[in-house]
Amino acid sequence: MAPGGDETAPVAEQLPGNQQASESPEPSAEVLKEKSMEELVQAYHDLPLMDAHNHNAAGGKYRSMIPKWDESGVDRIVLFGAVSEPAAEATDETAWEAYQNNPDRFIPFTSGINLLEQAGLDKLRKNLERGYFGLGEIAAASQYSPALAQVEWKTEHPMDGILPEIYALCAEYQAPVLLHIDPLNGTPVSKLQEALAAYPDTTFILAHANVFNSPGNLEAWLEAYPNLYADFFAGFTVFNPESANVLEDFIPVIRKFPDRIVLSTDSGFGLSSEELAIEAMYRLIDKLDDSELAERIAYSNMNGLIERQPATRTQLEKIRGLGGEDDSGLDLATLSKREAGEWLIRNGKEG
Repeated sequence: MAPGGDETAPVAEQLPGNQQASESPEPSAEVLKEKSMEELVQAYHDLPLMDAHNHNAAGGKYRSMIPKWDESGVDRIVLFGAVSEPAAEATDETAWEAYQNNPDRFIPFTSGINLLEQAGLDKLRKNLERGYFGLGEIAAASQYSPALAQVEWKTEHPMDGILPEIYALCAEYQAPVLLHIDPLNGTPVSKLQEALAAYPDTTFILAHANVFNSPGNLEAWLEAYPNLYADFFAGFTVFNPESANVLEDFIPVIRKFPDRIVLSTDSGFGLSSEELAIEAMYRLIDKLDDSELAERIAYSNMNGLIERQPATRTQLEKIRGLGGEDDSGLDLATLSKREAGEWLIRNGKEG
């Protein structure tokens, strides 16, 4: 079969979106036997933890989440809001505001990009030049999502609209692109594979890659495409009764690809609270029983995608205009986007 085919996985027609029937609608019985959230936070308080996919720029919710992140040990957040619709332009600005106020905690992504018109490419370039660290979440295909199936700027599949040009632009800036794709079968997946092969220098992150997807599928895709990362939404697997899997099912895949898995909460989508999604991240970390692997998926893998991005022409021009060339602590030839953004913020000029 083509990469991504898993002959042992349940077929798509069982449920919409490749959903699989859960043998146990209530996972809480197993969860109750495990460590409490307080015990998990205490056990891993020295482990840096990054949420690689968070929508709390919407409605400015990130502000009310700060005490909860502090309490639960979430150190950094990849922040955006609405997805592939005009409202996302405003939430992009909210994410930017959060970053300007606290660059140590917030990493702004841009999701307010029209994927169907050339103007979207111009807007993306402007935002990446400004200092956004990635594109996404964007709706590259959605048939069943209650949140994204009807958004105005979604594409029909991952090679539709201006997406090919977007992938090339993201490669130019070394910025990752976070893709929502549902269902994870049929044309959406075949077109994702086409994109992965055609744009090997682009870093693709498959959003909530474990949701209504089998470990076998995920393993096959990661094996075939070295430019693919998996965003693992542990909260779905632990707490959503529609999950056909448990965390242990995915651990062999995580161990096989330790450098290409990132953890996220997806702001607790489909769960009763975002705190449950944070708890689930810790539950996965605890089950790994491997401190080096835990640090990679909890922080270093996503952080590496941020740190490798070079400063943009716009950032460098602003730094030079503010006398940054005379700052002995700056090497403009090797400056990263993160370093440039933080310098501009410290010196009173938005990054």
